[in-house]
Amino acid sequence: MAHIDHLSRVAPVDRPVLIIGERGTGKELSAARIHYLSSRWGGPLVKLNCAALPETLLEAELFGVEAGAFTGAAKRRLGRFELADTGTLFLDEIGNAPMTVQEKILRVIEYGEFERLGGSETLQVSVRVVAATNADLPAEAAAGRFREDLLDRLAFDVLTLPPLRERVGDVAMLADHFGRAMAKAMHMPSFPGFTPQTMAELEAYAWPGNVRELKNVVERAVAHCLDTAAPIGAVVFDPFDSPFRPKAAIGRAKAQTAQESSPEADEDTAPSPPAGMATNVTDFKAAVAAFEKQVLAEALNAARHNQRIAAKRLGLPYHQLRNALRKHGLLPAQA
Repeated sequence: MAHIDHLSRVAPVDRPVLIIGERGTGKELSAARIHYLSSRWGGPLVKLNCAALPETLLEAELFGVEAGAFTGAAKRRLGRFELADTGTLFLDEIGNAPMTVQEKILRVIEYGEFERLGGSETLQVSVRVVAATNADLPAEAAAGRFREDLLDRLAFDVLTLPPLRERVGDVAMLADHFGRAMAKAMHMPSFPGFTPQTMAELEAYAWPGNVRELKNVVERAVAHCLDTAAPIGAVVFDPFDSPFRPKAAIGRAKAQTAQESSPEADEDTAPSPPAGMATNVTDFKAAVAAFEKQVLAEALNAARHNQRIAAKRLGLPYHQLRNALRKHGLLPAQA
């Protein structure tokens, strides 16, 4: 795969790396691979999520604190840059770092030096910075929300991780890996695998949460497996899906307000249903579902059942079309 080859090439080069990708695409795992394939593999790999802390705490975590720097700072505390000396510092969600902190990070990358909070001694470290984000940093820099000079330094090499839905063949491989690991953790005699129909569902799903979501779905399926001798024939993509799921309080209040403030529409003023739909439909969800199924069926027929052509004509991603067809029972049994 191209991104793996790119990662392997950049790992030995002792320069900053910026990893870009959607949530759950494996940015932290990629940073670890870069570290262990580099000449710094014997040094520490230190990690910090820049979005998890407010500005003052983030600065203290990165650069350390001298005793007495502020109330409660009873003793000196080392920061992540010191802890990562001779190794690699992984800064996740770098786009969330405040501008003042970005300036100090740039100085360490440029000159390898900084001061602890409340201190005056300039410290020297040798740290390789690997940063990650799911934001468009060039656009953020153009808007003045990210330092362009820091972006220039981080962008010595940029590794963009493709989402799982674009990584053909990875779903089956990863599902098998996660399934085996979960079966072992649960002391099952073996991992039974998935039925062809279930594997087709896994491969057709769009995976908005990427590898992290796939791991959850597979592990959940293994945990719910009752017959370890038979392949798993069902997976749950959305664990919150239930007819008894509570409605959001704000949504209920808005719906109630709208109902109280709007007069009931009588039959004469109600909008007409789409062509071909029964006029006595009273179930809104059923009406929408029926119309959606009709549109999908017509698009399939017009495309001579070529799903990719149908998806293009409907303006849908291929995997989203597959999910919709499966939902309405329009996929062939073997698909």
